[in-house]
Amino acid sequence: MTSKKIAVIAANNPNAAGKKNLLIKKYGFLDLEKNRNKTDGLDLIIALGGDGTMLHLLHQFEKNPIPFYGINCGTVGFLMNVYSEKNLLTAIKNAQASTLHPLRMEAITADNKKHAHIAINEVALLRQLGQTAKINVCINGHERLSNLTADGILVATPAGSTAYNLSLRGPIIPFGAKMLALTPISPFRPRNWHGAILPSDSVVEFNMIDHKLRPVSATADYTEVRNVKKVIVREDASLKFTLLFDPNHSLEERIVREQFVS
Repeated sequence: MTSKKIAVIAANNPNAAGKKNLLIKKYGFLDLEKNRNKTDGLDLIIALGGDGTMLHLLHQFEKNPIPFYGINCGTVGFLMNVYSEKNLLTAIKNAQASTLHPLRMEAITADNKKHAHIAINEVALLRQLGQTAKINVCINGHERLSNLTADGILVATPAGSTAYNLSLRGPIIPFGAKMLALTPISPFRPRNWHGAILPSDSVVEFNMIDHKLRPVSATADYTEVRNVKKVIVREDASLKFTLLFDPNHSLEERIVREQFVS
């Protein structure tokens, strides 16, 4: 691993920045913050921070997906590893790779403009005002809900199923299951509908009912498009992100373990 070209980048907090400086001094890693135009030939990027840091980096490297090894300097760190300055190279050498395919969101706004964004975790539709959203839901061209009246709805990947989806009591999906979670946000009608689990190759189409009276925004991870009238969500299998995890702490293991946390 020492013969490979490794860069390191840190979140904007003293803990992460301090660890980055230590690693650069000890291992001679490239400081990615100071060398943004020198990513060609990189074999690995070490990211110090939290899950938010990792999500932003994956989006930044959408067109140049370099493997990432995350080190937790944040709060939850679901996508990160435990910091080990002394045994870092050994940990990287023994790390297990997990592959993520993002969602692709295609949104049409009330002024007929088209927007396309990817999401590592989820695509969420949310009401913008006090009025509840009314959403028609179609799966693979078949209408499944003629009128979902709710605060919104989201589609989550397995990696994202333990994030916002979990807080909505959506299902945790084992990594590699090739499934997506479709989870309502504070549903009013139909009152007893709690969501669905869909094959990962499903095409989910949302059409806003009374979109001018009941405006809805669509968010792909942290990128928001407001006043949407139609949103289509599908997995983008052409994009592949690789994250490295310490043995016995793979993304697959973490998702299984999360289901037994009280």
